[in-house]
Amino acid sequence: MPKKKTTSLFEDSLEELEQLVVQLEQGDITLEESLRSFERGVTLTRCCQKALEDAEQKVQIMIEKNGNQTLEPFTDE
Repeated sequence: MPKKKTTSLFEDSLEELEQLVVQLEQGDITLEESLRSFERGVTLTRCCQKALEDAEQKVQIMIEKNGNQTLEPFTDE
């Protein structure tokens, strides 16, 4: 169960972050609302980064358990 909760938390945070970006880009909100949205966005970004770091650590542990400790950086070409 914890896996699903973490995945859901990441996906929910990412979705909310995307909505905040759209809202900020439209520019239809006050400065105060923009600041609140920006602060919320920073919090959501940190949450997503933490979830990704945790996932990377799990992958590294699984690779090490299989005896292959060579990780190569992902390049999107």
